[in-house]
Amino acid sequence: QVQFVESGGGLVQAGDSLRLSCTASTPAFGNYRIGWFRQAPGKEREFVAGISTNGRIPYYSDSIKGRFTISRDNALNTVYLQMNSLKYEDTAIYSCAATLSGRSLFFASSYEVWGQGTQVTVSS
Repeated sequence: QVQFVESGGGLVQAGDSLRLSCTASTPAFGNYRIGWFRQAPGKEREFVAGISTNGRIPYYSDSIKGRFTISRDNALNTVYLQMNSLKYEDTAIYSCAATLSGRSLFFASSYEVWGQGTQVTVSS
């Protein structure tokens, strides 16, 4: 069974940076398009960023564009989410998800596999 595991979350102050990682257990990792989503307490899950299989095409939500960068290293079976200039409103559980389909990366329903998530807390 394919598993994706997130790491790198934590408690930081506003303005700080964090780098999240999403590592897969499958050698077919390079065939998956990957997305990052987040869900804050009392809010719906929202798309944060996505990336193509070869890492050349990133996608970002407007709320984080210019502050977050998604990248991947297929040799390490890992996707990264570099988060800079963190704000209080970035506080959420961040999850990575993977899809073999050609569906839009912006929608949670497009993904077949989800990680458990990692908590990011930004203090103001």
